[in-house]
Amino acid sequence: METTLKALIAPHAGERPAIGAPDRPWLTYDGLRNLTEDVHASLNAMGVGRGDRVAIVLPNGPEMAAAFVTIAQVATTAPLNPAYREEEYDFYLSDLKAKALVVMAGNEGPAVIAATKAGMAIVYLSVPDGAAAGYFTLSSSATGGGDSTLATADDVALILHTSGTTSRPKIVPLLQSNVAASAENIRDSLELTAADRCMNVMPLFHIHGLIAAVAASLAAGASIWCAPGFNALQFFAGMKEAQPTWYTAVPTMHQAILSRAERNADIIADTPLRFLRSSSASLPAQVMVQLKETFSAPVVEAYGMTEAAHQMACNPLASGRQKPGAVGIPAGPKMRIAHETENKLIDGTGEVVISGPNVTPGYEGNPEANAKNFFEADGMRWFRTGDQGAFDQDGYLHLTGRLKEIINRGGEKISPLEVDGVLLDHPDVAQVVTFAVPHPKLGEEVAAAVVLREGSTATDKDIRAFASERMADFKVPRQVIILDEIPKGATGKMQRIGLAEKLGLAERT
Repeated sequence: METTLKALIAPHAGERPAIGAPDRPWLTYDGLRNLTEDVHASLNAMGVGRGDRVAIVLPNGPEMAAAFVTIAQVATTAPLNPAYREEEYDFYLSDLKAKALVVMAGNEGPAVIAATKAGMAIVYLSVPDGAAAGYFTLSSSATGGGDSTLATADDVALILHTSGTTSRPKIVPLLQSNVAASAENIRDSLELTAADRCMNVMPLFHIHGLIAAVAASLAAGASIWCAPGFNALQFFAGMKEAQPTWYTAVPTMHQAILSRAERNADIIADTPLRFLRSSSASLPAQVMVQLKETFSAPVVEAYGMTEAAHQMACNPLASGRQKPGAVGIPAGPKMRIAHETENKLIDGTGEVVISGPNVTPGYEGNPEANAKNFFEADGMRWFRTGDQGAFDQDGYLHLTGRLKEIINRGGEKISPLEVDGVLLDHPDVAQVVTFAVPHPKLGEEVAAAVVLREGSTATDKDIRAFASERMADFKVPRQVIILDEIPKGATGKMQRIGLAEKLGLAERT
């Protein structure tokens, strides 16, 4: 098994396309390998080398994809959200102990201000006129000599923060071997070949886009066409230009694409996809079925998280083997169910745990979190995912929800995913997210935020009445809030934790 990013892309034919973008010529595999050599020389001349941390703040697109792949072979990459404010960059750049910041030439925004205050080297990325997609040059006033040896399997390729909804974000280091193992797992589970092309709409500061779209494609010698971000209005025009064989997205993106699919039926017919992939949040069974009918292609739901370098489980690709409502079968790492408080493996419902070469060696500088989230059993080291679930008789994993999102209503445990599934059966409901709101006597009560289908006149009482006929009374949302749009996080996922505060239903803590 290949264990570095360099080894992943080494065997592929040099003339084959690797990275593309709207109205740009393709960057070939030879071009990508040559770019890596240029980046290596440039960063070393700026005093940056193996083991140094390089924060990357670039817009979504081919340069971000190429910067990740090339810099990660030379140093440690730390992609950050370009939408952060100066105070957020102050925190993340300091927490990461980054040595340099890479930004587009001309960027003097909050990331640069924060990096300058911190005394970091600022590296500017420029794109020559007419350059192939992803090609760039680097410039900086910084000088010095970095470690000029290329990264090995045990070096950290990528550092990301967990999403800190309720506490300080934790630092997740992912080794070259973690990234390579996950890329190969995804390549194998999707049966990717050099003939495949991924249309990437995922943000490339997020593990989903970096590994599932970019690294897995490169592991197969395939190509990635990089959209400048996700825009449902431009998705089908991009599809027409890119001619992809697949794309990967979060459920909210798939739902937005479905809302515009009917008026773009000709493009769907002219651009047959081999499959669609969904990950990073549970895909409602109704949406999986609708996607399959709309695109006449298998819809592969996968289950991933940052600590596993993304993918852990995946629905099989073979026709008819996808189970709506299931996140698939183990796809690389070992997966078991553990007791939620005791360090032992069990049968039935409990906390999902994983073990394998794609799993981070541990959180950085956080022994308390490592003690809580890792344990030894059956001769293996297991990572607690924080998700509750169970395997069915066919070996498919069904998630009940995040343990910290399970609603505890006076001792009754309620799965938000179960309530979501019932409400989505209502003919007027397009999107839903069920969440907890504080209750003075019960501790927590059930609420749901809903987006209605276009033209619907359904009321909150209609939706509650529908739910009350289909589930036990204690599970029925006491409040149904009808919205034009449900607030989402930076990666497009709907976030249950904190939603009560965002909607003014609870005091902010």
